[in-house]
Formats: sequence, structure tokens, C-alpha cells
Amino acid sequence: MKISIVGTGHVGSAIAFAATINPLATELLLLNRNLAKAEGEAIDLSNASAMQNSNMRIRAGQIADSENSDLIIFTASVPYGDPTRKRTELAAENYQILEQWIPPLAAASPGAILIMVSNPVDALTYAAIQLSGFPPERVIGTGTLLDSVRYRALLSAELGIHSDDIRAYILGEHGDTQFAAHSVAMTGGQRFYPSDMSAKLFQQTVAMGYKVSGLKGHTNYGIALATMMIIDSIVYDLKHTMPVSVRIDGFLGVKEVCLSLPAVIGRTGITRVLFPVLLAEEQAAFQRSAAAVKTSIQALQPS
Repeated sequence: MKISIVGTGHVGSAIAFAATINPLATELLLLNRNLAKAEGEAIDLSNASAMQNSNMRIRAGQIADSENSDLIIFTASVPYGDPTRKRTELAAENYQILEQWIPPLAAASPGAILIMVSNPVDALTYAAIQLSGFPPERVIGTGTLLDSVRYRALLSAELGIHSDDIRAYILGEHGDTQFAAHSVAMTGGQRFYPSDMSAKLFQQTVAMGYKVSGLKGHTNYGIALATMMIIDSIVYDLKHTMPVSVRIDGFLGVKEVCLSLPAVIGRTGITRVLFPVLLAEEQAAFQRSAAAVKTSIQALQPS
């Protein structure tokens, strides 16, 4: 198993460290626009790996060195600047990075699975499908996976039930139009419907990423381990179900956009997308998310 991580900023380096602690690959390749930064990370991680029961090879390189990667993790991004900056404001500049990197990466590893982490992740996941030429089942955006984990953690503390036993999803855009699919939330086979408590916890979830960024300047650990959940399910063909950004082709009348729905993830990528039965207001929320992300996608198109 060969994993290539593109971008060694806060997020990319956190994913690389997580992949060193939990070595799922025989080779870990780091790529960055500043090659020296990637080389420094590779040396540091190799030192850390020497204290693990692992013989994983860790190195930095160029796009040509990524040839025959099984997984490509794309985290490259322009700097946020203001830590509370909206994700959608990064779209145009980050699309230029995708245009430079994705086509040659795809040519070097035509059978790879591409995991998109860079923001705005939904619009960029859609762009990555177009730029790579990969089938949609092999391009996965991290989407609302971390949002859903955050929401379950808050519910867990409130309900006194372990978060692993709570089936609750944040769906739609990884952004301000995301929504909690209350009508399909359950634990132990029992549904729990919207309440003042769940509404309050959802609002806390929406604000949490911005809060962390405002306090420490960026987010990285949560999204790193969320990405590792996806990688783990691919490497071991676990077929876990998780909300990730996938191409939508007709659900609730929505087409040609990427949004988060529950998807089954295995060794070949997305093996199945699930379509929950949503209440009318949740359907409308999904469609609002689609409209918001389509606006971002359209802004990426040449004028």
C-alpha cells in the first residue's frame, strides 16, 4: 500500500503523523509546493517511525515519485489568513492549486483513490472528479464526517450514551448550510427527534470549527483522524458507513454537485451511497446546500 499526501501544512502533517502512529502503508510519500518543508517532515516522521513497530518507508518527493499510489490524500491549500475566514472564500485560489496538481497526479496513479480534504471540500471534490477523470466512486471528500463526529460527541455527553452507539448524521454542505438529519437519528433502535437540546447542540457543532480556528489559528487533529477513518475503511475493506462528500446524481432532484450523504467505503472506494428518507424540511435543507455548493462550483468555471 502506497499513500501520497499532497500538502504538508497543519492538516497534511497531522494526517502524516497519524499515518505514522497507525502505519497502514508500506510507503508514505509527502509532496508540497515547498519541497524542503516536505523533506523536513519526512525526516522527523522517520525518526518517530523508528519508535514504532513498523518498517514503513517515509520520504518526500515530486509528483513523479507518487507513481502507482494506492491512495492520494489532497490537503494543499492557500493560507487561511484570518482563521475565521469562510471556507468558500478559498475556492478560486485552491482551484488553481488543483488545476496544477490533480491532472499529473491522476496520470501517475490512474488506479488510485483520491481523498479530498482541502476546502471548500464539496466544490473541490466535484472539481477533482472533473480534473482527474476518475470515476466518482474513487474521489471522496471528507465532507461532514468530522461535523457528524463532533455532533455525536456532544449528544453522547448529553445523553450519557457512548458516541459509537449513536447514529446521527450532519448532511449536505461542509459549511454554513449543513443540517442535522434528526428524523433518522437513533440509538439502540430508538429514534430521538428534534428538541431544544438537539437544536442547541447542532448550533454548537456548526460553530465548533470556527471556534477552534479562532482560538488556535487552525484546525488539524480532528480532521486528521477523520481522514484516517476513511483510510482505515479503504485499506482493510471494512465497508464502514460514514457521511462523506460524494457526487449527487438525482437524489431529491439534485445533480452535478458534491454533498455529504452516508456512504459505504471499502477497498475500491465508495461501494454504495445511502439515501435516507428525510422530512420535508430536511429535504429543503439538502436542496439549499446543493444551491450553495453549486454557486461555489460555478465560480470556479472559466468566464
